[in-house]
Amino acid sequence: MWDENGIKYLDLYGGHAVISVGHSHPHYIKRLTSQLNQIGFYSNSVQVPQQKELAEKLGQVSGYPDYQLFLVNSGAEANENALKLASFVTGLKKIVSFKKGFHGRTSAAVAVTDNPKLVAPVNETSNAIIIPFNNLELLEEQLKTNEIAGVIIEGIQGIGGIHVPAEGFLVQAEKLCKQYGALLILDEIQSGYGRSGKFFAHQYTTIKPDLITVAKGMGNGFPVGALLIAPEIKPWYGMLGTTFGGNYLACAASLAVLEIMEDEKLVENAAKVGEYLISKLKMFPQIKEVRGQGLMIGLEFEQQINDIRHVLLKKHHIFTGVSGANTIRLLSPLTLTQEQADVFLEALAETIG
Repeated sequence: MWDENGIKYLDLYGGHAVISVGHSHPHYIKRLTSQLNQIGFYSNSVQVPQQKELAEKLGQVSGYPDYQLFLVNSGAEANENALKLASFVTGLKKIVSFKKGFHGRTSAAVAVTDNPKLVAPVNETSNAIIIPFNNLELLEEQLKTNEIAGVIIEGIQGIGGIHVPAEGFLVQAEKLCKQYGALLILDEIQSGYGRSGKFFAHQYTTIKPDLITVAKGMGNGFPVGALLIAPEIKPWYGMLGTTFGGNYLACAASLAVLEIMEDEKLVENAAKVGEYLISKLKMFPQIKEVRGQGLMIGLEFEQQINDIRHVLLKKHHIFTGVSGANTIRLLSPLTLTQEQADVFLEALAETIG
């Protein structure tokens, strides 16, 4: 990236993990421009053939060819519809989520988000139950009530500080959901689309969630989100709806992203460069803890990190993200090279000395 003065920046934040295939990729621009020159929008009162093309492509690339696809406009909207669908399917009202989790700012999504500051009085509900992350005992305790419609878990907690689910947690959570008849919802909005080094972060395990939500990197900056729905779930016509979801331009952007990811092997690149970066970062004694997978990385320090980020930006021209006062978040485009990773490592070494 360059600013108005021609200064070059290395983007290791990707606008909240949105920029997946790089800024202004030629194929992305060509796909969107070509579509806009034909038709930009019509509502879902007509069939948009690109929706079927996108569903087939996403199913193939993600490893979920038999899942259904419902297209929306954002991550919050994807989660909102996932929670609604879980309630429709089970006939129940309550949702279990986890401490430090973030699922969006809309009505039901913000209710299951662990941040009371974001919950307006109108969003407050006894149907949202938030328990400590990785706690299977408390999860089963809630499921035993037979009042739980769904359990929502991030593939890797993002805003909460880059926390990977404990080994075995997702597998056991899936078993418990099946045992007690609740739907398992994997929120892959930040951790999905290749960021973790797998297409979905939960694919480091053997689980097959009932519902998977995606957004952010899906459109590389174009507003788009989606809900992947297990084949056993049979929505009735009109159960879920959207005006703008799955429009021509959103489909063009999403198809371009998948085509670039496949052609340039960006999931594999995220795994390779991410592993290299994490291994090097773990050698820094000044860093309290390095967490994450692929190109979704958290660096926790004992001290507050404002000064570190300021120097990285102003002196070294490197964008980074933040979680709380002590954790730097790295969410670079999946195109990051090892050479660019080395630029960051050298800058960080100089900054924290």
